Amino acid sequence: MDIRRADHVALLVKEVDRSRQFYSQVLGLQEIPRPPSFDFPGAWLTRGDFQIHLIGEEVAGRALETHPGYLPKELALGRVTHLAFEVIDLEGARQHLQALGVPIVGGPRPRGDGVMQLYICDPDGHVIELFAWSSRP
Repeated sequence: MDIRRADHVALLVKEVDRSRQFYSQVLGLQEIPRPPSFDFPGAWLTRGDFQIHLIGEEVAGRALETHPGYLPKELALGRVTHLAFEVIDLEGARQHLQALGVPIVGGPRPRGDGVMQLYICDPDGHVIELFAWSSRP
């Protein structure tokens, strides 16, 4: 098998509009059209060559069932299933998150390889790592 690149991740969410707002306003992703044949709630967002596909739950409570959350210690250490995005300026990202009232659930802390990282959660508890290189190897 010869995988060319990562294309997207799909996340089951409770409320598409709430998640759309988070990913566009907090992370700066841009919404793009979904195929017209899609007759279920959702949204597609992109940044660079990567997409996040939000899928609205069709059965109330299903998103929470499939993703019940993590313990605070797991979040603080980043030992959870998560998405990771490289940022240019982690301190600037931290300030942006603080201004928007987005709690940081882990970090900022060194990863041990020249990277500083922090963790946040989206409205459904999906964990997102933001990281920046303090020095390239």
